[in-house]
Amino acid sequence: MSTPNKRRKKNDYHSSPQPVRSLDFFFAKQKEKRNEEAEAAITTQDPNGIANGNGDVGVGVDEELTDEQLARKLQAQWDEQDRLPLADGRNDGPVANGDSHLDPEKQPPDKEEEEQAVDVAPKHEETVDNIEDKPASNAFSALGGKKSTLSLQSATAEEDNTTYNVPFDQSPLTFDPQTHLTELKKHTQSRIKIVDTLVNLLRTIIEGDPESLLPAVWLATNSIAPPYIDIELGLGGSAISKALKKVCGLDNAALKTLYNRHGDAGDVAFEAKKRQSLTLRKPKPLTIKGVYEALHKIANAKGHGSVEVKQRIVERLVQDARGAEESRYIVRTLVQHLRIGAVKTTMLIALSRAFLLSRPPDADFPIKPTAELGKLSKQNLAEAYSPGEELVKASFARRPNYNDLVPTLLSVGISDELLVRCGLAMHIPLRPMLGGITRDMGEMLTRLQGRDFSCEFKYDGQRAQVHCDAAGKVTIFSRHLEVMTEKYPDLVALVPQIRGEGVSSFIMEGEVVAVDRASGELKPFQVLANRARKDVVIQSVKVDVCLFAFDLMYLNGEELLNRSFRERRNLLRSLFVEILNHFTWVRSMDATSADGEAVSDFFKQATDIKCEGIMVKVLDNLVNPALAADMDVDGNDELPTPAKPPPTPSKPSKKKSGAKAKPTGEDASTEEKKGGRRKALLATYEPDKRLDSWLKVKKDYDTSAADTIDLIPVGGWHGQGRKNAWWSPILLACRNEETGTLEVVTKCISGFTDAFYKANKEKYSEDGEHGNVIARPSYVEYAGEPDVWFEPQEVWEMAFADVTLSPTYTAARGLVSEERGLSLRFPRFLKVREDKGIEEASTNEFLAGLYRKQMVRVEEGGGGGGGGGMGQVQEAEEEEEE
Repeated sequence: MSTPNKRRKKNDYHSSPQPVRSLDFFFAKQKEKRNEEAEAAITTQDPNGIANGNGDVGVGVDEELTDEQLARKLQAQWDEQDRLPLADGRNDGPVANGDSHLDPEKQPPDKEEEEQAVDVAPKHEETVDNIEDKPASNAFSALGGKKSTLSLQSATAEEDNTTYNVPFDQSPLTFDPQTHLTELKKHTQSRIKIVDTLVNLLRTIIEGDPESLLPAVWLATNSIAPPYIDIELGLGGSAISKALKKVCGLDNAALKTLYNRHGDAGDVAFEAKKRQSLTLRKPKPLTIKGVYEALHKIANAKGHGSVEVKQRIVERLVQDARGAEESRYIVRTLVQHLRIGAVKTTMLIALSRAFLLSRPPDADFPIKPTAELGKLSKQNLAEAYSPGEELVKASFARRPNYNDLVPTLLSVGISDELLVRCGLAMHIPLRPMLGGITRDMGEMLTRLQGRDFSCEFKYDGQRAQVHCDAAGKVTIFSRHLEVMTEKYPDLVALVPQIRGEGVSSFIMEGEVVAVDRASGELKPFQVLANRARKDVVIQSVKVDVCLFAFDLMYLNGEELLNRSFRERRNLLRSLFVEILNHFTWVRSMDATSADGEAVSDFFKQATDIKCEGIMVKVLDNLVNPALAADMDVDGNDELPTPAKPPPTPSKPSKKKSGAKAKPTGEDASTEEKKGGRRKALLATYEPDKRLDSWLKVKKDYDTSAADTIDLIPVGGWHGQGRKNAWWSPILLACRNEETGTLEVVTKCISGFTDAFYKANKEKYSEDGEHGNVIARPSYVEYAGEPDVWFEPQEVWEMAFADVTLSPTYTAARGLVSEERGLSLRFPRFLKVREDKGIEEASTNEFLAGLYRKQMVRVEEGGGGGGGGGMGQVQEAEEEEEE
C-alpha cells in the first residue's frame, strides 16, 4: 500500500476529462477591465491611467514596461492613494491633521492582507541582536505603526560617503582623527571601512568610540576568540549559499556560475549584491559591535533549532550589508577568510603606533605629538616606534588574547605597566619560542662560535606546554595554543608524581612522544597521531606516551623567562622527579664550537633512534672568555649581549651585572661594522620569536645538504601513463603574510609512494563528499590552470636542490627581483607536516631568505644548493613521467 508521503509511479495514467484551460481564460476578466480603464484614461487624458478618485490601477494595453518599471509605477500609485482620503469614509479626519487610513492604531490592517504579507515583509525594526528570539511567523505582527502595503527599498540604501571618504591612507603623522569625528558621530550606525592603514583606523576608534576597539581588532584579525578558547562559528558553505540565494534572489545555477567564475565566497557576494537593486526591507546599517555580537551568537547557538537560528542571523547580516563591498567582507568574515592582510604582527604594530599617537578621551597616559615625530627621518622614526612595538609584541606573546591586551592598552597605553598586567598566567598559554634553521652542522658551529651551548635530541613527537597550579589543576596546550588536556589524561594523572618538594605551580615545556613502555623504544609521530583527541579515558589508551621535558618558564608564581637557559634547565632537572618511560628530560650534551666531532657523533645517535635531528641552544647570555680568545676579535672585544627585556611582575629589579646593553641607532651600526662582531644571541626564553640562540639541525638537512620548506598543496593534474588514476604533478604554494594570499612556488612529482598517491586521490576526489576539490580560488596567485584546485588544508615538507628565479611563478616577486618570482629546482616530497596548520606554512619571505643564503654560498665558492644526486633522480623521474 502506498503511503501519502511517497506514492509509487504507475503506468495507468489517464488524462482528466475536464478541458484544459489556458492562462488567458483565467485573466480574461482582468484584461477586459484593464482595457476599459485604459480607454477611460485616454478619454480623461490621465497619463497614469487612474480614474480620478476611485484609486483603481490601470495600465495601458500598448504600454510595455519592465518588471522594475512596473513595480516603481505601482509603488508611486500606491503612495498617491495613501495621500488621498478614502471614498468610504473610514478615515476619522483629514489627512492634513496627520491621520491616515493606514494608521494601525485607528484602523488595523485587513486580516487576509496581513496573512499574505507575512512571508514577504520582515519586521522593520528587528535587528541582528534579537533575531533569534523572534519566530518567523511573528515578523509582521510587530510592525507596530508601519503600513501593511509592500514597499520597495533600495538594496544599497544611501551611499556611505562619510566613512568611505575618510583619508585613512594618509601618513599617521598628518592624519588627525578629530577632524572627522563630528561627521562620524552623526554616522555612528555606519560600518567603518577597513583599509590598508590600520593605524589611522584604530586611532579614529580610540578617540571616537573606544568601546568598539576590541570588537574591531577581533574582526580585522578574522577571529572572535583566542585558539585556547573553544569558540567556533560552525557555519557550513550551505548557510552562506542559502543566505545569498534568499537575500539576493539567486537560484542554484546562478550561484554556481558566480562561484565558478570568482572562486571566493566574498567575491560571489559582491557580484550578487551588485546585481540586486531593490529589496522589500531597508537595510539597517551594521555596526562593529553588532557584527561581533552576532558572530558570538552564531557560535553559541547549540542544540535543537540552532541551525535555523544561525541561518536567520547569517541572512540578516547579508541583508543588512549596505552595498556590494560591505557584502563581500561580511561573507568573508562568516567563512573566516577575510584576506585584508591584518595578520597578528601587523595588528600588534598598528596597535602600538596608534596608542603612541592617540588615547581615549578619558585617559591621561602620555602620547607623542605628531608634529615632533614628523620632523624625524625615516630611520629615526622607526627607532621611535620600535620600543612600543616590541613591548606590545612581548605582552601579546605572554598573554595571547586581545581581550586582555586591548583593555590594558586603553587604560595604560604604551608603558612598562602593560607587560606587568599581561604577564604569564596559569592556564593561559604563552606563545612558544622557535628555533632557527641551519643548513648543516658546519653552519651551526660557525654561528655559535665562542659560545657554550647544549645539544638536545629533537624527538619526533608533539610539543606540549604543561600548566599546573597550586590546587593541582593541569592544562596541556599544543604549540598552536590549542587545549589538548583531554587527549592526554595519562599525563594529567602523572603530574602529581613528578612534582618535587616545594613545587606548587609551574609551566613546563616538553615533547610528547609515543613509546614502547616495556623497552623504551621511540615510535614515529604517525603512531601518536592515531590517538584520539577528545574524551580519552586512561583505561582505553592504546598508545603509550612519554613526556621529554626541555624547559621551565614559570615556577611557584615567578616568571623564569629572563633567566638563562642554563638556570632554567638546572631548576627543571633538580626540582622534578624522573619516572622511567613516563617522564624524563630530553637527552642532551653540552659543547662548544671546538667540539665538532663530538657534536656529529651526538647527531648520529639522535638519528639512529629515529629522532628528527638535534636542537642546539645557547646556555648563557655572555660569551665564554676562553673561547673568545680563539676568535678573530680583540681580546677586550666581547660580543654584544642583549638589553634586558622590560620588567616583569616576578623580577622587576634583578639584572645581570655583567650584561652589556644592546647597541641601538648609530652605535649599533658601528658595532656591526667592526670585525668579528655578530648578532647578539639570547639565552633567555623569548616567546613567539625565532632566534639563532635556538637552532635545529635535522637529518634531512644533513643527509641531502639542502634546506627544506613547508608548502601547501593547492592543485593538481591528472597523471599520465602509470599514474593516470592519481594526481601528478601537484601544485604547491607558500604564504604571503601581508596580503593573505597563497603564492604558487612549484610543481612536484617526486617522493610519493603509490600508497600516498592513492590516499591523496581519495582525499582530493572530484566526486567525493569531503568537498576538498573546489573552483578556482581567487586567493591563489598562479597564471596557469591545473586540472583541479584543492581546498588548502595541509602542509607538506619539501626538499629541493636550488631556489631559482622564475618568469612563471610569482612567489616572492619583488623581494629579490621586481620582474621574476622564485621557484624550486628538483622539489621532492618528504612528509605531511601533521603538526602544522596552513597558517604555519613557509612564507614568501622565508623563500626569499633561502635564495639569499644560496647566493652567499655561491659568492663564497660553495656552489649552488647542492643535492646533485637528488637532482639526477628527479630528472630521471621527470623523463619517465614525460
